[in-house]
Amino acid sequence: MTAPRGPGARAPEHPEIVDPQRVRRQLAEAARAEWLGHALSCEPADRPAAEAAITALYELVDQPPPTFVWVDSPGAAVKFVPPSRPLSAGSPTWLESRLANSLSGLRARFDRRIRSSGNSWRPSVLPEDPSEALDRGSLDTWLYSGILWSVRRSILDSVAGTIRAALRAPTGIGWYGQHEAHWVAHYDAHRRLGVHFGPEPERQLDLWAETVRSCGWWWPRDDVCVLTERPVVVHTEPVPGAAYGEVRTHAADGPAIAYPDGWRAYAWHGTPVPAWVIEDVTAEAINTERNVEVRRCAVERLGWDAYIERAGLTFVARAPDPGNRDSELELYDVPRAPGIIARRLLLAVNGSVERDGTRRRYGLSVPPWFDDPVDAAGWSYGLTGAQYTGLLRRT
Repeated sequence: MTAPRGPGARAPEHPEIVDPQRVRRQLAEAARAEWLGHALSCEPADRPAAEAAITALYELVDQPPPTFVWVDSPGAAVKFVPPSRPLSAGSPTWLESRLANSLSGLRARFDRRIRSSGNSWRPSVLPEDPSEALDRGSLDTWLYSGILWSVRRSILDSVAGTIRAALRAPTGIGWYGQHEAHWVAHYDAHRRLGVHFGPEPERQLDLWAETVRSCGWWWPRDDVCVLTERPVVVHTEPVPGAAYGEVRTHAADGPAIAYPDGWRAYAWHGTPVPAWVIEDVTAEAINTERNVEVRRCAVERLGWDAYIERAGLTFVARAPDPGNRDSELELYDVPRAPGIIARRLLLAVNGSVERDGTRRRYGLSVPPWFDDPVDAAGWSYGLTGAQYTGLLRRT
């Protein structure tokens, strides 16, 4: 006998009934995890697969297969990569430019297809909470912010950014291989969720996806293609407070990234730094460093108390910070280093809480004539000490 159904009656529970939105998100999360795995892989390159995919990409722009040159790191590649030739009126379009134009057109076709399928595109505000995107009924927003944006931030910006900073040499047009995972993951996730791009565009997507799966950075030229092995070490840490699981490069006792030939790149909590910051930080090196961010990281690596002692900083004065309750401003005289103008150091506590719940101490270089920490703090904002104090008291 069938139970009566009324306005308040509950539908019978059927274990086989699943939430389609949840299934779609699971598929998208699986795509994200898979491509992040390729992006962070330290396995040896699959050379035959990479060469086959790149040969097919050459064919797309009517170019015969190149000679493949494999090297162990981006640092080693600098010796072998011919520079990209400048374009001029009447000159041919070089292979690397034709490939770049082909890829740009392909991604534009994908974007148009996504929009025509009714999916939202590039939200003006990214939800901070992944569940918020689903609460709004917008898995498409989650696809953009949780895959394309977050994987790009983790891989292209942080991992590849650390390598670029260590490379310090232009190599012309090239691609990042496994570190191109963000856009491949984005379009692959849409495909898994039922967006059909068409046989030929999807074949081309598969070719680019194969380079992500199989090799490190690569530089195509008319007759030669230089490819790198994947790294053997990649150290990352979670970005504090990140909603979508972003990571950043960091290693406190060695290289954040290392390659088979020993070429390395260093990072401190996501900021690329020279090797000495991690391997041999000294107060002397800090005092002569001109890059403010590198100097900040080096001091944090050494520790503020140790730096003050080893650098021979002379205490000048201390005062409550009017704009940061329960915090103090400290002023120190910095010994004069060759080639560095005379200065004093104002040590303060960040008024904003970091995403991990801590408050970072930071130092500001100020002119040597300041004896009052509050005056020095005001100067950093373009104010007098009295203006700084009064402004902060009114807010």
